[in-house]
Amino acid sequence: MTSRWCLALVTAVALALTACSGSSSSSAEKQPQVLHSPTPTPTETIPPTPPKPPHARTCYRLAYAAALAPTRTQKPVPCTGVHTGLTFFVGRYDASLPVDGPVVHRLESTACPRRFAAFVGGTPEDRRLSMMRTVWFTPTVDQAAAGAHWFECVAIALRDDEHLALLQGPVEGVLDRTDGRDHYALCGTAEPGSEGFQQRICAAPHSWVALRTVTFAPGPYPGVDAVRSAGQQPCKDAGADASSDPLNYRWSYQWPTLPQWREGRTYGICWAPS
Repeated sequence: MTSRWCLALVTAVALALTACSGSSSSSAEKQPQVLHSPTPTPTETIPPTPPKPPHARTCYRLAYAAALAPTRTQKPVPCTGVHTGLTFFVGRYDASLPVDGPVVHRLESTACPRRFAAFVGGTPEDRRLSMMRTVWFTPTVDQAAAGAHWFECVAIALRDDEHLALLQGPVEGVLDRTDGRDHYALCGTAEPGSEGFQQRICAAPHSWVALRTVTFAPGPYPGVDAVRSAGQQPCKDAGADASSDPLNYRWSYQWPTLPQWREGRTYGICWAPS
């Protein structure tokens, strides 16, 4: 049994040697075959299409929280239907600037209020005594990376401290018109400073109305005593003028606080019962 296993092993070794060193094979058969992969054709990289910028005179149905957001996701709605926001200007900024950086923020926060004043019209006093406001939106970071470099200025009106009002009629030049100033005017639910006071649009139920402003020169905050005393006589006079009885009337004065002053409200407001 052992001899046959040895013979088989010898025979296998001999065959193996013959296969490796036989002289009958051609030189071409001796060379290993190398398989070459085809050279890959480079594919053309197509940059993503930048999102289209919004258009001026486009309307939206915004909620209060959405109006405070830095970007907008709402789709346009017909301006002839229910809407709370109207785009009145679309600007652009340099593509090298980060969309969420201070330069872009300073650009939109300067350009939108300036163009808003020209769009809604009226005097500075008319705009201060109205509930018309402007907000602004930019593309998202992903949209900016895809090539979107615009900012959008939108006109809104506050109904109260937590809701937007419906925009009714033409918004352009609205504060140039008496009916527009009356509709969007600044009113209150109670005497300013009292419990239950809330600012609201005069088109909604109210009991007090803003009469005029007391303007201060820009600069450092004058201090509470200075801004409080400055409005006493002007507001008292405004209350007397608005009353049917000059001997029996009420009035109130809201002076700017330090945080309001830092936000740009450098004026006080005179009030009287409506």
